Amino acid sequence: MPKNLVIVESPAKAKTIEKILGKDFVVKSSFGHIRDLDKGNQAVDVDNDFATKYIVSPEKRKVVKELKGWVKKVDEVWLATDEDREGEAISWHLCEVLGLDENTTKRIVFREITKPAIQKAITQPRTVDLNLVDAQQARRVLDRLVGFELSELLWKKIRGKLSAGRVQSVAVKLIVEKERQIREFTPQAFFRLDAIFNVKNEQGRMVQLKATSPDRLSTIEDAQELLDKCVGANFSIENIEVKPLKRKPAAPFTTSTLQQDASRKLGFSVKRTMQVAQRLYEAGHITYMRTDSINLSELALGTIADQIEQDFGKEYVKVRRYKSKNNSAQEAHEAIRPTYIAKQNVSGDRDEQRLYELIWKRTIASQMEEAKLEKTIVNIGIDKVPGRILRAEGEVLVFDGFLKVYLESKDDDDDDDEVKGMLPPLNEGQQLPLDTLTATESFTRPPARYTEAGLVKALEEKGIGRPSTYAPTISKIMEENRGYVVRESRDGDDRDFRVMTLQNNKVSAETKTEKAGAVKNRLFPTEIGITVSDFLEEHFDSIMQYGFTSDIEARFDMVADGKEDWTKMLREFYDPFHSNVQVITETAERVTKERIIGNDPETGRTILVRLSRRGPVIQMGAPDELLPDEKPRYANLPAGMEMDDIDLDISLKLFELPKTLGEFEEKEVIVGVGRYGPYVRWGDAYISLGRGADPHEVDYEMALEKIAIKKKEDEPVAHYKDDPITKGKGRFGPFIKWQKLFVNVPKKYDWENLTEAEAIELLEAKIEKEANRYIQRWDSDEISIQNGRWGPFIKFKKVNVKLPKVGKDKMTAEQAKELSLEDVKAIIEEDLPGSFTKGKAKAKPKAKAKPRKKK
Repeated sequence: MPKNLVIVESPAKAKTIEKILGKDFVVKSSFGHIRDLDKGNQAVDVDNDFATKYIVSPEKRKVVKELKGWVKKVDEVWLATDEDREGEAISWHLCEVLGLDENTTKRIVFREITKPAIQKAITQPRTVDLNLVDAQQARRVLDRLVGFELSELLWKKIRGKLSAGRVQSVAVKLIVEKERQIREFTPQAFFRLDAIFNVKNEQGRMVQLKATSPDRLSTIEDAQELLDKCVGANFSIENIEVKPLKRKPAAPFTTSTLQQDASRKLGFSVKRTMQVAQRLYEAGHITYMRTDSINLSELALGTIADQIEQDFGKEYVKVRRYKSKNNSAQEAHEAIRPTYIAKQNVSGDRDEQRLYELIWKRTIASQMEEAKLEKTIVNIGIDKVPGRILRAEGEVLVFDGFLKVYLESKDDDDDDDEVKGMLPPLNEGQQLPLDTLTATESFTRPPARYTEAGLVKALEEKGIGRPSTYAPTISKIMEENRGYVVRESRDGDDRDFRVMTLQNNKVSAETKTEKAGAVKNRLFPTEIGITVSDFLEEHFDSIMQYGFTSDIEARFDMVADGKEDWTKMLREFYDPFHSNVQVITETAERVTKERIIGNDPETGRTILVRLSRRGPVIQMGAPDELLPDEKPRYANLPAGMEMDDIDLDISLKLFELPKTLGEFEEKEVIVGVGRYGPYVRWGDAYISLGRGADPHEVDYEMALEKIAIKKKEDEPVAHYKDDPITKGKGRFGPFIKWQKLFVNVPKKYDWENLTEAEAIELLEAKIEKEANRYIQRWDSDEISIQNGRWGPFIKFKKVNVKLPKVGKDKMTAEQAKELSLEDVKAIIEEDLPGSFTKGKAKAKPKAKAKPRKKK
């Protein structure tokens, strides 16, 4: 029997550590927090120094029971949760629930899960840091109070199911402000002057030398005048400047910079990055992934330098000791780096391999020599236009340095950040034969919308939140039921631009078309997001200030350092905040954003746009214009259009929909616009027209074309046991469907020409797999026993429930087959109390915990 119990928060972490510590230690997981604030508004007693009422989550009762059993069996308990405030709080809650003394129970911390780090931690135990616990509790209580009270207010003043929070609302404000800047931006036209000259390269072949004017031309008249003057002009090189350039590598990853680069280079969402990084950490591949430090340990610096010298040569080594500019960064911690730098690749899924490779390259590059370049600037004069120059630039990479491994990326890369190509041999005074001189109309661009990576950067720069909060904050504001922010790609609009070209001493002009405003995977505020942000900005100006949110984070840091009492800090904030909420609840009007647009020409009824409980709508018919029991007519806003964009013409066109186009095969053919965009409806079938389509341009013939395509798609590709097998495409790719069974079609099959034999082959394989998957099923109770990767388990609705052991061994499939429905329900009830016993007397709630006072 092991003498020591080590408790961590993750089962994957537990497996890795148990292998390191050996037979005298058993390592168990708490599966994250084992208790949390009670639901509802009774969890925090604000009149009793913010005394908190914590409860063990129902799904954690079995975990707690198991941990209590282990505590009784061993001589020593070690708490090894993560080394941050959240991890410290988990350790404190474990002490409280398991009956451990927080002043004597051993607490160990480490930044990487390696044998040396774990063994060193065992020799240097401490106790739970109650200052860190207080800081976490202060954040949790403050966010609960602010979130609960603001959310209740939003339900009353805007609509239900909305939420607000100290950090998330400020994040939404950032996106709303950016959108307003874009909408208020007026593009200014200008003309850019570009020239192409024909010159010979070192091999004597004719190549093109491209040059651009560093100065813009303001108007088309200026551009026309300049090109006219250049007819018959001579172009010659006035001077050539050659200067050395150096580029330095970026620092190793922090949480924020990892999220940003994984978004740009790998296309990962912030949430996905953190999930993958968590798995890499728990498997012992990287150091702790929640950090704002760019520091590397001396041991790491040495091993990285050795690895660079081994892989690339001594001339590539340059040891750098980075120091964060952020005062709150904990330099005792390390940046995110591989635990073993010699390991260039790891096993695991594709995401883990790609993210690890990114971390490895960034870490290695941070300790490599600068890249050295030679930049050449060639100024070209025009004899007929003194003072006007054209400029050609080229770069030569003299020494690649860190660029051999890694180049940091940005949201909006400028050309200046790229290594330019080499120039052909040129001399001062050299005459350059002109091929073309072009004046192209361009337009100033509005600020760029945020990507997820850009938003993380903005939050960090403004001191809003901490590394552990970026991912959950962004996930929260993008939740579909909140509807505050959406990530979308938009095609933009056609825009004409003018081009004038001088070639063979003749000036020609033409008009071309480009797409303006096209974006990919950018964050847009929704109408409800804008409304909520404006409401909070109007009534809670101090909370919505970026500086306030940053100051609160700084005060949490002071609590963590033991320099401030958390209850006094909360009292200073909460009392005026709560009073303000009460006043606004009584005095503020319900927000509808109602705006009268005009009147319907046929009926004379009022047309208005307003914010309903289900979102923004266009309404025909004011309440005093309707007959008894008559309801107004409603139209949805087109995708991508805001309430402020709606006018009478747009509204009248929308009220033309849905429009009946005729009948086909005794079913009505209707065109309309719904929640997911424009569509054709044929009987009960809805056929999407695509988000960019204009439903007003769809006539009967076009609708029939869409229906024909739909019919062909829905035609059975085969029959199996007299039921049809049909094809379709979903969010996870192409599939076939038989009865209620969906089967994914792998890429090796020709989807467009899938044969009957192939469809039946795929279906039978799926049926066989499903037959082997289930040991027992009770569909009416939503219960089944299934074969899993690690053995049989119970599936209850959407929850997996472990089967109990038989003696010391896992239950086999044969043993699971003998369980009755009553047996299975009893196992589920033990694991998920209340699943089948709702309505019985509840357990008496625990008394509220008084906050720990400073001595």
